Amino acid sequence: MKALWTFLLTAITATTLAQTGLIQGRISDAANNEPIPFANVIIVGTTTGASSDLDGNFKIENLTPGLYNVEVSYLGYKSQIEYEVQVFNNKPALLDFKLEADSKTLDAVVVKAKPFEKKEESPVSMRTIGVNEIERNPGGNRDISKALQSLPGVASSVAFRNDLIIRGGAPNENRFYLDGVEIPNINHFATQGSSGGPNGLINVNFIREVEFFSGAFPANRGNTLSSVLNFKMKDPRKDRIGGNFTLGSSDAGITIEGPIAPGHSFMFSYRRSYLQFLFQLLGLPFLPTYDDFQLKYKARINDKNELTVIGLGAIDQFKLNLDDDLDEEQQRIVDVLPVNNQWNYALGVNWKNYRETGYSELVVSRNMLNNDAFKYADNIEADTNLILDYNSQEIENKLRFENNWIKNGWKINYGVGYEFARYTNSTFSKITLPDGSIGEIDFSSAVDIHKWAAFGQVSKSFVSGRLLLSLGARVDGNSYSKQMAKTYETFSPRFSLSYSFDDNFSLNANVGRYFQLPPYTTLGFRNNAGTLVNRENGLKYIASNHAVAGVEYVNQIGLKVSVEGFFKLWENYPFLIRDSISLANLGADFGVIGNDEVTSDNMGRAYGVELLVQQKLWKGFYGILAYTFVRSEFEDYKGDFVPSAWDAQHLISFTGGYKFKRNWELGLRWRFTGGSPYTPADVETSSLIPVWNLNRGAIPDYTQLNSQRLEPAHFLDMRVDKKWFFKKWALNIYLDVQNVYAWRAEQPPGYILQTDNNGNAVIDPNDPNRYLLNQIQNTTGTVLPSFGIVIEI
Repeated sequence: MKALWTFLLTAITATTLAQTGLIQGRISDAANNEPIPFANVIIVGTTTGASSDLDGNFKIENLTPGLYNVEVSYLGYKSQIEYEVQVFNNKPALLDFKLEADSKTLDAVVVKAKPFEKKEESPVSMRTIGVNEIERNPGGNRDISKALQSLPGVASSVAFRNDLIIRGGAPNENRFYLDGVEIPNINHFATQGSSGGPNGLINVNFIREVEFFSGAFPANRGNTLSSVLNFKMKDPRKDRIGGNFTLGSSDAGITIEGPIAPGHSFMFSYRRSYLQFLFQLLGLPFLPTYDDFQLKYKARINDKNELTVIGLGAIDQFKLNLDDDLDEEQQRIVDVLPVNNQWNYALGVNWKNYRETGYSELVVSRNMLNNDAFKYADNIEADTNLILDYNSQEIENKLRFENNWIKNGWKINYGVGYEFARYTNSTFSKITLPDGSIGEIDFSSAVDIHKWAAFGQVSKSFVSGRLLLSLGARVDGNSYSKQMAKTYETFSPRFSLSYSFDDNFSLNANVGRYFQLPPYTTLGFRNNAGTLVNRENGLKYIASNHAVAGVEYVNQIGLKVSVEGFFKLWENYPFLIRDSISLANLGADFGVIGNDEVTSDNMGRAYGVELLVQQKLWKGFYGILAYTFVRSEFEDYKGDFVPSAWDAQHLISFTGGYKFKRNWELGLRWRFTGGSPYTPADVETSSLIPVWNLNRGAIPDYTQLNSQRLEPAHFLDMRVDKKWFFKKWALNIYLDVQNVYAWRAEQPPGYILQTDNNGNAVIDPNDPNRYLLNQIQNTTGTVLPSFGIVIEI
């Protein structure tokens, strides 16, 4: 213990004395990448700064390690502020500023920097979250999806999952991009046909910031109904080889980065989970293990051409905890859950070519998912016990070309896209039919689909820059069917408007129509006769119409207050014929969704109001307060609008913290979610002996779709960080505690068999075809402390 205290005191002393931190980077024109010489770079709130040289490069040296806000300004350009730049002793902080010319100034004045970025095409429903906000998020375990749950419009789950539920939409309605390369999923153990999972896949060490669009989607981002996430990655360091080691609550990882040759650099990471040990310690009935890999290669060929290569991959293995000391609820889960193994990867290349009045992008990528699952009755592997045998692959090869023309205040973006996709599926599954009998799904399927798209968007400022207007449109089509080849039917216009009353207040609005392809599981489903029944049923693109309007206040110390109202109307949503339920209600559980016969005639709607109060780091304090009122409804089997599974009604989140002296930091996050609807069990059908023996649990009664509602839930998470900065390395130790006051959140009730003294199931004395069932109350939530270490070298 004495040695430990000696180490800590030495570390604190070293931290106090060391002032060798460095911020360096390049300042260039956003349109043509030409360097901007003699630009002013300053540490906000100080007189410390520098000027860029003839090549646009700058350095600010002899800084004490810590967080800084850095502002860049130059005549005739809009100033920029980069918030919370982390400075170390052992490596430079790299910043790349791309300044936008401001046509109204005519090189006469410096345009004030605005703390929050506003895009012409998306002046509303777009928020940015930085890497430090992700890393220090209490209860988040450096997971991007969990950090996003602090924002308005984003519902959080009370279970061990990362589903993004945006403004009442399903988890399968989100799209993700890494440096412009589309990736299909950002979670381990992903639900096929959706996008959620229990753990994040993207390593936060690679991320600079995340742009989150909950509406007002740019025309070059298609196939989405609820959100778009643009992950902007850091450039690898160029001075020497370095990296970091992380040890968190669920995994350990290593990241290596550095130069390969002049203008060429790389970043690579590998992570391995030990979740199986944590879950076994907690007595959970399933034991997941994952590995993931991430790569970025950046080549600056010359001032006019740069190349980026990104790679992302994962191996997910899921086995059951078959220990003898499981309680009744844990045993029920073990009896129901299948064994699931997945692997996936995405690999893409983004080539950017700059010209005098803009730039072009060519993006080529390939991604693949392999998903296997099986289940045996009583978990005894024998042919006669087989309940589920599933194998599926999704392969996508994509090409997208974009051209950006920027001049005299005009911004024009246009382009085309092509994709070749192959989907295969081999399914054997025993199922419960609506009449209570047992049936089988048994088919193999292979579908090849060619997809195409074209898009364009024009943006311009008027009235001395106070009025911003943007008009865009997009069309999509594919070869799956004659219906989906009708490209004109997916014409999706969008229009945005923003008017600034002064430097602080603005009014923002957007209307748009968006389309998304149904999941491959639905496209490739065949009946037992081998027919693509959903193609025969006239499967269509899902459509969603959005209208958003809001007011916003922003000041110069990084405070933002905004209120937005939204309305969404869905059309052509797939409706499962066998279960009589909209696909929009599914996706927040493990497994596969959409692997069934559907019709494209379901409708839904959502509406609500969002409040956001956000303070960027200022005098040591930062915080986000978000409130959302949302109603989400979809049609049931009778055509009546009923609450969807995402109709939480009230969502409140406060995330904030304070940075103390000597690099101590305390963060808190409090979440409140209104009770979500759920569908009660069909106890009468579930108690039938063949039905129970197959499902080992109660099946839902979809004639009473979402007619019950859970009690509201709330949680408090806390995190404490301490950092030490040495000459050649840095250390961050943190303690994270989830659910500090041990709130137990209500879950839908479960059912178990009544058993006699010998543990045998009890038959209903009034009906020998049924078991007697007992209802059990179901809650979740426990205090979960975790300890983490991050070492920078």
